Amino acid sequence: MLRFFSPSYISAGFVAVLVGYAGAGAIVFQAANAAGATPDQISSWLWAVGVGMGVSSIGLTLFYRQPILIAWSTPGAALLATSLPGIPMGDAIGAFIFSSVLLTLCGVTGLFQKIMAFVPQSLASALLAAILLRFGLDAFVALEADVLMVGAMVIVFLAAKQFLPRYVIPLTVLTGIVIALLGGQISEIEADFTLTWPVFVMPSFDLPTLIGVGIPLFIVTMASQNVPGIAALRAHGYDVPASPLIGWSGLTGVVLAPFGGYAFNLAAITAALCMSPDVHPDPAKRYPAVLWASFFYGLAGLFGATITALFIAFPAALVMAIAGLALLSTIANSLDAALKVEAERDAAILTFAVTASGMTLLSIGAPFWGLIIGMCAYLFHKRFTAGAKR
Repeated sequence: MLRFFSPSYISAGFVAVLVGYAGAGAIVFQAANAAGATPDQISSWLWAVGVGMGVSSIGLTLFYRQPILIAWSTPGAALLATSLPGIPMGDAIGAFIFSSVLLTLCGVTGLFQKIMAFVPQSLASALLAAILLRFGLDAFVALEADVLMVGAMVIVFLAAKQFLPRYVIPLTVLTGIVIALLGGQISEIEADFTLTWPVFVMPSFDLPTLIGVGIPLFIVTMASQNVPGIAALRAHGYDVPASPLIGWSGLTGVVLAPFGGYAFNLAAITAALCMSPDVHPDPAKRYPAVLWASFFYGLAGLFGATITALFIAFPAALVMAIAGLALLSTIANSLDAALKVEAERDAAILTFAVTASGMTLLSIGAPFWGLIIGMCAYLFHKRFTAGAKR
């Protein structure tokens, strides 16, 4: 029981939530504002996504005893911020429900599981490495912005790696926070710690909105979030079946959509923080980090805008450095797995390059196209090799 309170678990969970809220919290605000939400409804959106992520992550993690973290759809929120202006709130809620029903059906029918069974481990690892690469690079972009704070964090990170590997992330986080506090870089928080109450909005179903908002939200969430989420699990050696995870995250969205829970999916970047070897050397003992992340997500939901303001108060350089340094081990392990099989190396490097490029085609992000192009290269090579042996 005492091991559950290990600093490595607590810090990994906290950093995962910090990165999630500080990095994408503002986008959720923008999406709610675009929908014309009142202040109470915006708080309800934050309640829905926080409680939804916390409860579903705890349930799935305890059931499978693997680190399964559910997150909101960040590209989905970005999509909503540009597509919801002028759409009545009830119609927007109807589109959320429609998208979540499609996600649920993908899980229940086993369609997603069948698709992912075709993806080799090397491509999944290359996909994950490319998604995380920007965060690793941003740690050193942050060094340019704040040499003292980030430089100290890098030094502590390297020293702890050698002498206290189990506590490398807690010590790095603590170093950054202390220097930020001493330098007056943490913004003043002007909010009362009051519980957030959910606000129910009656859904309405407008066909143009379902097609114009609901379907793109489903595609973006599936292609840009769930595919990398499964890749993160596979790259770390976790073999939990994919379809039930998609089904349960979709069902969470169906239940919480009327309160502002616009889309739920598997986490990739924040989940990788909880799956890192720095959390625990044994992959089977890393799942408590997700339980702590779920606890912090639940708090963020119950206290809505207050907790969000707390996370956003951290300086950008601190958040970038924490995320980047915490993910370096995962990036290295993923690259190693991606390039290990020589016959799959060309397909893996294509997946990595396309995904890391950040390109968008037909309003669908780079992770989807990276996987598609990599799979085409993999299947072409496999077919050509099989034909040459005949």
